[in-house]
Amino acid sequence: MALHFQTVKIRNILLSALSPEEFDFFAQHMEAIDLPRGFDLSYANVDPAFCYFLESGIGSIVARSPEGNQAEVGLFGFDGMTPTSLVLDSGPPSHSVFMQVAGHGYRISTERLAQVIDDLPPLRRILLRYAHTLAIQTAGTALSNAVHTVDERLARWILMCHDRTDGNSIELTHEFLAIMLAVRRASVTTSLHVLEGNRLIEARRGVIMVRNRQALEEFAGDAYGYPEREYQRLIGPMNAILAMAD
Repeated sequence: MALHFQTVKIRNILLSALSPEEFDFFAQHMEAIDLPRGFDLSYANVDPAFCYFLESGIGSIVARSPEGNQAEVGLFGFDGMTPTSLVLDSGPPSHSVFMQVAGHGYRISTERLAQVIDDLPPLRRILLRYAHTLAIQTAGTALSNAVHTVDERLARWILMCHDRTDGNSIELTHEFLAIMLAVRRASVTTSLHVLEGNRLIEARRGVIMVRNRQALEEFAGDAYGYPEREYQRLIGPMNAILAMAD
C-alpha cells in the first residue's frame, strides 16, 4: 500500500525534507517495518537487499576486526538511513549495522532506491549531505576514543542516544555499552557510577535515565557537539522533529 504525505506523519528528518510531491513519489516504493532490538539492517561486505529509514529506535554501526574484536563507529535514528554506501555508489557496506534500540521505520529495495535517487535530485542531495555528516560523526568517535576518558565518552554516547529517543529513558544494557565503547563491562559499571554520583543519570537494569541534560553536556565537554552542529547546519535540528511528534 502506498504511503501519502498527507496521511502519514513522517518523523525521519531526511524524508521530511522532501516536498509533498517528492515524498509521494518516493513513498510508493517504501514499506513500513517493525525493527526489534538486534535486527540486522546490513552486513559488512555483503550487498544489502534493502535500505532503511528509521522513524524510531537506534541503529548501531559496528566495525569488526578479522580476530572478532568490535566497536561502534556510528549510530543513527530518525535522523538518518542505512546503508549510506548505496548513496555513495561505493559497493557493499564496510561495517555491520543492527538495531541497538528497538523501533520502526521504512525500507526500500536497494535497486529501487538507486533508481529513485536518479529521478529525485533533492533526495540525492539530502542523502549525500547525510552521508557526509555520518562521516563527521565517525571521525568524532575516533577522536573521542583517542583523547577522552571513558567517563566522557560514555557521557557523549548517552547524549547521542538521548538525541534520538523520546523522553529521558534509554534502554541500554551493560553488554551493549561495553561493545559501543570498546571497553570491559567493569569499566562501564565504574563510569556509570561516576555519572550517577554527579546526578547526571540514573542507571537501572537495562535502562539509563537522563536526569540533567545540560550538566551531562558540560561533563562531556568537547567530546560532544561538533558533529551535531554540522548536522544542524547541513540538514536541520533533531529537536524540532521531536517537538513536532509530541
